[in-house]
Amino acid sequence: MSKSIKVAVTGAAGQIGYALLFRIAAGEMFGKDTEVHLHLLELEAALPALSGVVMELQDCAFPLLKSVVVTSDANVAFKDIDWALLVGSFPRKAGMERAELLKINGKIFIAQGKALDANAKPTCKVLVVGNPCNTNAFIAKAQAKRIPAKNFFAMTMLDQNRAVTQVAIKAGAAIEDVKKLAIWGNHSATMYPDYFNAEVGGRPLTQVIKDEAWLQKDFLEVIQQRGAAIIKARGLSSAASAANAAIDTVKNLIVPTKPGQWFSVAVCSDGSYGIEKGLMFSYPIVSDGQDWKIISGLTHGAFSQEKIALTQKELLSERDAVKELL
Repeated sequence: MSKSIKVAVTGAAGQIGYALLFRIAAGEMFGKDTEVHLHLLELEAALPALSGVVMELQDCAFPLLKSVVVTSDANVAFKDIDWALLVGSFPRKAGMERAELLKINGKIFIAQGKALDANAKPTCKVLVVGNPCNTNAFIAKAQAKRIPAKNFFAMTMLDQNRAVTQVAIKAGAAIEDVKKLAIWGNHSATMYPDYFNAEVGGRPLTQVIKDEAWLQKDFLEVIQQRGAAIIKARGLSSAASAANAAIDTVKNLIVPTKPGQWFSVAVCSDGSYGIEKGLMFSYPIVSDGQDWKIISGLTHGAFSQEKIALTQKELLSERDAVKELL
């Protein structure tokens, strides 16, 4: 093996963690030439369940999986890690206000941000999956002073994958024919899948799908409400698809982006497109395998500007809701 990597996964005994760990160990995230050392973090009460997951990992006899650390201590979990996948978060309960959820998770991600700052490699990269992931990433980033802000990410690839599939179905196209369909803003019901700059089979999406009413209403609503629809259908939130999107996100960041393509992930805004600096905001991104940058020069009409402004407004309100914690 030419490479070795230490990866922390929080909430490792949960459904997303269960769907994720075996694929990491099989080499799907970091490649077939990379040995993996897993650091698994869980609440004390969930450690027995996590021990069962570890038994299954062992029973798979993955050649790339070299060691597994199981702990309820974030300082142990984040020791000398290269990547942190922050999957665990406090779920929203019935009747709970979003501001209340933000504050509960704020305390969790303050503690994890501090533990990352004290223990992770300064080159560590952090992908937040646990919702509300943009603001959870914003909170953790504020605590981890040793880790560059540009090494923090929040996952919106699940939204992109959902959007690409719906477009492919509507257009009667193959999944791989849908390109440049980026998610802007917050991973929430306000996120905006920008179909105006997207392509299907090398043609502008709006020339392939001419049903403007579908694009502006049904399409947006399906993507923005997909998580809620899955909860209603299966009684549980997205798990396998969320794990798959986490894998896609990391691969997109560590493998050079193909010419003429881009992908979605929330990053620390540098002010591009008028978004307030410091917010964790999803943009179209390209990577050279080592570093990433925001695609520049895209134009937005009045409809897109309205949607992007709406999702930024929500993120600003979330930031204000947790400001006193920071």
